[in-house]
Amino acid sequence: MTVRYNILSYLIGEGFKNTLKNKKSTGAALTIMCMAMLMFGVFFILGENVNYMMAQLEATQGMQVFLKLDATEAESKEVGAKIRAIEGVNTVEYVSGSEGYNSWIEQLQESSAIIEGLGEIMPDSYIVTLTDLSLNQSVQQQIKSLDKVDSITGRNDTISMLMSITKGVRIITFAILAVLVIISIFIITNTIKLTVHARRKEISIMKYVGATNSFIRWPFIVEGIIIGLIAALITILVVGLIYNLVTSNLVQTETFAKLGVKLYTFADMFNLLIITYILLGTGIGVVGSSISMRKYLEV
Repeated sequence: MTVRYNILSYLIGEGFKNTLKNKKSTGAALTIMCMAMLMFGVFFILGENVNYMMAQLEATQGMQVFLKLDATEAESKEVGAKIRAIEGVNTVEYVSGSEGYNSWIEQLQESSAIIEGLGEIMPDSYIVTLTDLSLNQSVQQQIKSLDKVDSITGRNDTISMLMSITKGVRIITFAILAVLVIISIFIITNTIKLTVHARRKEISIMKYVGATNSFIRWPFIVEGIIIGLIAALITILVVGLIYNLVTSNLVQTETFAKLGVKLYTFADMFNLLIITYILLGTGIGVVGSSISMRKYLEV
């Protein structure tokens, strides 16, 4: 147990020593990785917020289900209960004929005289929102099959547009994040290569006296992990400061207020960001170090 502990402490110690010894290459790697991870953070947060805003907009999109004029109160309630039982339905709000008439009057304002007197023949209805807009067509078909349902009005074009935008944003964000991860791995790989190249004679001697590949590799892996984690922590601080500054000004603009949507606070995303960055930094460090050591351990 003591021997294993001594070996582990040696490997970790060597990793830290290499990081401090190669200040120029470490500094260059940190700078470039911080820039790459900053871009990663920007697109990651942008993607999360776009998805969040789309979810809020989706929640307001739905359909209005008009009942037949001869539907009794009991039949109207029965239709409402059946609609609520349909999979994918989020909220169901009852609107009486008189309420619908008053709402219509408010929307038409100066032209309200056109529909004066129609209040008595306006049908009762339900405003229905969905948990998932992709179920829009399916839910409409099920509602249309119910007795006492006359017609359905919905914003199908708007719903299709929202779904397309959400899908497009997710694809673009994923592609950009993948490219930035590859760039970061390339950076850390070349940084570790410089260190390995400088110590190639030492590595050859270690192999000559019987050191295993794992024993030689681990200090460099630790070095890569350290660089990755430091870059991750620095980037989280910078991203947090920039995000809070930008969002505090953005939410006060008139355009944003008209949209009626909210943004994530940095506190809301902090746990997700720190886990993502720690995994990203550690993963890039391990992969980059392993790739850079391959050439020298195969000799």
